[in-house]
Amino acid sequence: MKDEPVRNVRWEGDTAVIEVEGDIDLHRSPRFQKGILSVLNDKPGKVVLDLSGVPYMDSSGVASMVKLLSRTRERGIGLKLANTSTKVKSILEITSLDTVFELTDSLDDALK
Repeated sequence: MKDEPVRNVRWEGDTAVIEVEGDIDLHRSPRFQKGILSVLNDKPGKVVLDLSGVPYMDSSGVASMVKLLSRTRERGIGLKLANTSTKVKSILEITSLDTVFELTDSLDDALK
């Protein structure tokens, strides 16, 4: 497994799809945060985080996503999370962030 959490960024129109891979924990979350926030420099209309490759995320990874949410809201950019694993979804539910983030079951749903 690569050590870089952001595997790929691709564009669907004005939507940046960020494919994330591997556990997002204290060790990897700084690179995760840098990778996801750097996409905002390209001024997307919407950002979709594809979390299908993320089996586990700790509170530092969640904090990085909250920072992304804050920055996207400041700039009027939509944000959706796609394909969250059961473990990641449960962390979002425990912290009540499942009511703050827009979660979708598939990438297709997120791109709508």
